[in-house]
Amino acid sequence: MIIPNDMGSEFDDDQGTVTEVELEQKLGRPRLYRVMMHNDDYTTRDFVVFVLRNVFLLSEANAVQVMLHVHHNGVGIAGVYTREIAETKIQTVEQMAIEEEFPLRLTMEPEQESADA
Repeated sequence: MIIPNDMGSEFDDDQGTVTEVELEQKLGRPRLYRVMMHNDDYTTRDFVVFVLRNVFLLSEANAVQVMLHVHHNGVGIAGVYTREIAETKIQTVEQMAIEEEFPLRLTMEPEQESADA
């Protein structure tokens, strides 16, 4: 068997080699979502304050203030978080409400992006 001398030349020649250039990416802040708590006629005020203190980590005074806002206005903001955290907090509260047999409902909506972002 005869092997030509130039067989390896196509692999030794760097001409035509493609180099991938990574562009520097500028990372932005993750989008934030408001967790909205909705009023109903059955969930007790004490349970709402408990949830706001233990899941959303509000102080007693802030939890009472949010609970009263929800009670009088029908809806209020429990907190503002990244999507994954907001979803987790909603699932946690909904499970707690089911266990206590309350129809407490929470939703989330995107925060308005500021003009300078």
